[in-house]
Amino acid sequence: MTVRELSKALGCEELKLPEPDREVEGCYCGDLLSWVMGRAQASQAWITIMSNINIVAVATLCDVSCIILSENVMPDDGVLDVAEAKGVNILRTADTTFGAAAALARVTGNE
Repeated sequence: MTVRELSKALGCEELKLPEPDREVEGCYCGDLLSWVMGRAQASQAWITIMSNINIVAVATLCDVSCIILSENVMPDDGVLDVAEAKGVNILRTADTTFGAAAALARVTGNE
């Protein structure tokens, strides 16, 4: 499933999609950036409430397919511009992190 397909299936708001055709292979949930850096896998969707510029650096380092900001978190100023420049997809959902992960598992068949 691509990031764009996932976005539509979950009803996410597409904040920045420079690479909408990236494949999504599972997800990782976490808010402690150093923890995410050591555990998130390439091509996973990363679900977080973190909103600062460092999320783009971590997403790039881990090569995740997208960042999903849960609980309607809005990224800090400048984050979307840097995400565009670095090719990082950012989505947003009103769901909690748990709700977003459960929904992602359902739509990808990874329950």
